[in-house]
Amino acid sequence: MTRRENTGAAGAVAAPGGSDRLDPLARPLVDALAAAFPDLGGAVTDAGEARRILAAAPTSSASGTARPAVGPVVDRTVPGVPGAPGIPVRIYLPEPDRHAGPRPTVVFFHGGGYTLCGLDSHDATARGLAAGAGAAVVSVGYRLAPEHRFPAAVDDAYAALCWAASESAVLGGDPGALVTAGDSSGGGLATAVTLRARDEGGPAVALQVLLYPVLDAAQDTASYRENARGYFLTAAHMRWFWQQYLGPGGHGTHPLASPLRAADLTGLPPAHLVVAGCDPLRDEGLDYAERLRTAGVAVSLAHCPRMFHGFLGFPELLPDAGEALADVAEVIDSVAAHRKNSGGRGGATG
Repeated sequence: MTRRENTGAAGAVAAPGGSDRLDPLARPLVDALAAAFPDLGGAVTDAGEARRILAAAPTSSASGTARPAVGPVVDRTVPGVPGAPGIPVRIYLPEPDRHAGPRPTVVFFHGGGYTLCGLDSHDATARGLAAGAGAAVVSVGYRLAPEHRFPAAVDDAYAALCWAASESAVLGGDPGALVTAGDSSGGGLATAVTLRARDEGGPAVALQVLLYPVLDAAQDTASYRENARGYFLTAAHMRWFWQQYLGPGGHGTHPLASPLRAADLTGLPPAHLVVAGCDPLRDEGLDYAERLRTAGVAVSLAHCPRMFHGFLGFPELLPDAGEALADVAEVIDSVAAHRKNSGGRGGATG
């Protein structure tokens, strides 16, 4: 893994050469995941069918890692936007005997191309954040496309962020240590709600954690061409996901759909990004990190050039995944540590 504080332009960190740039440890995992995953945009074009295929997939396609131990876990529904249904969330609290005092509150948005997955599919990820960072984690079950297209997911995500901010003290969190986080499309939502909070005078976000995020509907980068197929997530999958999310004539250039296209990134909180080299989304993650740096935002970057989209689900099998997740936990924990050391003023330093 390559960890850098000051990144270059997209594609500046080249993946290793050869016919297969993937880490040999990752190849069996990628092949198993690809075999169990629906052929989105090919034989499978209906979201309902795609969800049924995933639900029937063998559990062996997942990491098999035991769920991390945490404190109380509570399912509840929080208010959505006016006229919309309530939003299901799952709240994970850290073990109280291991993590005393106010802790960060992480509002986590799951991946799945805005179309698939939910609270259950990302249970282990949310538990890992709560256990590793000692954080209260609010995992958000936002509305999915195509039944609910953009901006429904953003609206739900922002409403959940506002609720978590108002309830952070009740959850045992430090109100000044609010973190947005997400993987893949969830990373796009974490980015979008952070932008929206800045622009609308919303909750003060101390840190954004973006795990191989979806940031641009254009799909025209070198990594889309280099990693179009063969590394689990394909360019065809992403085309289908964007079609479901935006619909005919959708607003792909809107900054809350494509945060990379936001005109102004100044005034945003520090960011930590994880980027995989064998991923169509690699370059938009690297581009966003560079744009944030140019805007004066503190950025840390974990670039894993021989990893694939979704690799963080395998921390016990892939050393890069274990190291990247430890980095994420450390960065989130540092929000609380910095607040404590500064007498409760400000958030992370990045």
